[in-house]
Amino acid sequence: MLRLGKRPRPTAVGLFSGAGGLDIGLQAAGFRIALAVERDAVCCETLRINHQWQVLRGDLEATTPRQILKAAKLQKRCIDLISAGPPCQPFSKSANWSPNGLRRLRDPRAAALHNFMDIIKYSLPQCVLVENVEGFRRGGLRFLLAGFRRINQERGTNYRATCKILNAADYGVPQVRRRLFVVAFRDGRGFEFPDATHKKDHVTCWDAIGSLANKKRRDLALKGRWSKLLPSIPEGSNYLWHTNRGGGERLFGWRTKYWSFLLKVAKNQPAWTIPAQPAQNAGPFHWSNRRLRTAEMLKLQTFPNDIFVAGTRSERQRQIGNAVPPLLAEAIGRAIIASLTSKPISKKLCKLTIPRRKGVPKPARVRSPSARYLHMIGQHKDHPGTGLGPAAR
Repeated sequence: MLRLGKRPRPTAVGLFSGAGGLDIGLQAAGFRIALAVERDAVCCETLRINHQWQVLRGDLEATTPRQILKAAKLQKRCIDLISAGPPCQPFSKSANWSPNGLRRLRDPRAAALHNFMDIIKYSLPQCVLVENVEGFRRGGLRFLLAGFRRINQERGTNYRATCKILNAADYGVPQVRRRLFVVAFRDGRGFEFPDATHKKDHVTCWDAIGSLANKKRRDLALKGRWSKLLPSIPEGSNYLWHTNRGGGERLFGWRTKYWSFLLKVAKNQPAWTIPAQPAQNAGPFHWSNRRLRTAEMLKLQTFPNDIFVAGTRSERQRQIGNAVPPLLAEAIGRAIIASLTSKPISKKLCKLTIPRRKGVPKPARVRSPSARYLHMIGQHKDHPGTGLGPAAR
């Protein structure tokens, strides 16, 4: 807990830590990570390889708040910050395409929110930080706000949440990634999210990964029915290029596929959101018509250069795609520390800032579609509109 005089580094406990993106950013901002809690064995291996943090492997449903405080070596009310990125799948856009649809709080994975609020109620941290997808507003956020009200009534606290949707690209992350953040202080003080630093001048893919070697490996090649179509799509575009509103052939109907279908990054723009569990033909893909390397995904998420991610290709993708971009977490963490200490936010550049690069090459020439797709050219029906498609409920 922060004290007057010479202040120790504020303490933070991370729940649902995953590969540690949120914790890495908070550490760069000035927090001491007292504990990272994660249920997944591969994520825990990633955390232990890269950091000296205390790591507790466990499901919150089976881990008591008392065990968490003991592992963190902290007492009640003595944690400056508890941060969490609860499972987002029940609230994500991808749930729209799943057979079960959007179940949100009825999804078994949403039970973690109950456990999370039990930990807050028991430990009473000075500040709480929660990150999730935009869809979290529809159910998850209401649950959190109601939970804070109950804690205030039962424990005499004054948690008051401040919420905002932030686009990571507006803070120097070379990736368009919109997420909801919730910050609540125990004493009811207000919170101002940090101002965007790059809203009119986004960091680009070339800035982030242009210096990395363009390795053409077999394991990065696209597979399946649509693999040969990607070279016929320009940088920064997706399958919509081959519709009646694009510049290619009429192979599909407008908006009849999911957005990330054959989605390709552009050198002079930030990347699209890195997914955790992409379908076979879901991007974003490299401008060289291949899947992104692990090193490239890490840089597009602003992880430090020396980070090692454990596991198979799909396990690494899951860890990176689920992570909060550390640079964005650092910016928010600096604002939280400024509020805790009643000092202005430091004007120094964030430690995880991506340096800019010059000399962006021109986009590669777009090829004509392979002959195997030409039989598809025709008059395809557009999607009829929101809620009117074949899967509408």
